[in-house]
Amino acid sequence: MGHAIRRARIARGLTQAALAKTAGLSRVTLNRLEMGTFPDLGANKLQALLENVGLTLAVQPAPKPHRPDFLRLATTTASVSFKEPLTEAELIRALLSGKVPRGKKPHFRLLLEEASPSMMRGLLREVSLWTKPGKVEKSLAAIAREVGATEPVYEWSKIV
Repeated sequence: MGHAIRRARIARGLTQAALAKTAGLSRVTLNRLEMGTFPDLGANKLQALLENVGLTLAVQPAPKPHRPDFLRLATTTASVSFKEPLTEAELIRALLSGKVPRGKKPHFRLLLEEASPSMMRGLLREVSLWTKPGKVEKSLAAIAREVGATEPVYEWSKIV
């Protein structure tokens, strides 16, 4: 906030002393606020300061945290070494059916052996929303057997 106040003060051609006087603050307080070293400033003083430089303090809802798109992360991970990518549709169909699409065994092997456990758990949670409980885990185990994955994929399904 101090940086924004300083920019606005300078843009208006105000000195620290002039702004501090009109806002009812000491120049030292304003200087410390602009430098980010002032520990606390009351709401009334802050409002007076902001009004004098043409700024306002707005209260708004906090942004919702962005959830990772595990499906996209998984297809990117599985496709990184290949000319032909694994599509999201192919990955979903495979996780719902337990059948690897033609020409995509290397993609699935790479995914199962190289993806982080947290990404795999997120992927399983995402896709599990579209089917009955346990279906995706069984399909993933079948895929792992088919592609000869060496990573113990069963560990991921225990945490879903």
